[in-house]
Amino acid sequence: MALPSYATPLEKLWYWTYRVICALIFLFLIAPILVVIPLSFNAEPYFTFTEKMLAFDPEGYSMRWYDLLLTFGMQAPDATRDSAWWADVWQNATWVKVAKNSVIIGFFSTILATALGTLAALGLSRPEMPFRRAIMAVLISPMIVPIIITATGLFFFYSWTGLAGTYTGIVLAHATLGIPFVIITVTATLVGFDHSLTRAAASLGASPTTAFFKITMPLILPGVISGALFAFVTSFDEVVVVLFIAGFDQQTIPRQMWNGIREQISPAILSVATVLVIVSIALLTTVELLRRRSERLRGMAPQ
Repeated sequence: MALPSYATPLEKLWYWTYRVICALIFLFLIAPILVVIPLSFNAEPYFTFTEKMLAFDPEGYSMRWYDLLLTFGMQAPDATRDSAWWADVWQNATWVKVAKNSVIIGFFSTILATALGTLAALGLSRPEMPFRRAIMAVLISPMIVPIIITATGLFFFYSWTGLAGTYTGIVLAHATLGIPFVIITVTATLVGFDHSLTRAAASLGASPTTAFFKITMPLILPGVISGALFAFVTSFDEVVVVLFIAGFDQQTIPRQMWNGIREQISPAILSVATVLVIVSIALLTTVELLRRRSERLRGMAPQ
């Protein structure tokens, strides 16, 4: 909101003071993330800015740590970079393998969390649903309970059922953590949903399934996709649960980063962090665009 021309000196002072405070808070929150990006281009194996980097000397910057993401774990990293070299990367590079695990686990856990979370949100949005508040509290509890407690409980339960150390167990665990995000986003979308549309469809002879896929689903789709993105990010970023229930060959990107910090501190971790920051920004941008589309569809924002 622009400052009106008739504002008093005190109002002008508060106007600019408020914006400076907001900018400082934003800088405080974003600085730890932004500082990782230039450090990932450090030519030296350090986690600090070198003199050459501070002097903007080109020799102080390098892509070696991004290259290490491809070559670490390869059988022949120094070979000619032809199709055989890329095949070696795909099959043996450690960071590539953990990335594939993260994407596969994140994909299936997102599908499961989105399906179950959407069904739960649809049920909880109905006024005749008994004990809605209690059920909602139970369903979103994985987001409230400390993750170490959830991971411990999953470890003992999966050890008893035989799911520990399996991809199925990891997918189910990540889906458990992602369902609350789907429920919250879809429920927020259903708050402004006009249920008279489904009643009109029923009066015209449409079955409940047809009404859902032709009317309800297109209108709540932005909220469903937003919840799915949050569920995917939750799975992609999870390390505590993986440490408890995953096997040695079921490494994900966060767990590999954890192992790298414990065993050998390498700036390659900063390169991975930079890539994850870029992916997160892209996903959050998508969520914001979907939110605005949802508001337009519900008539809550100008077209």
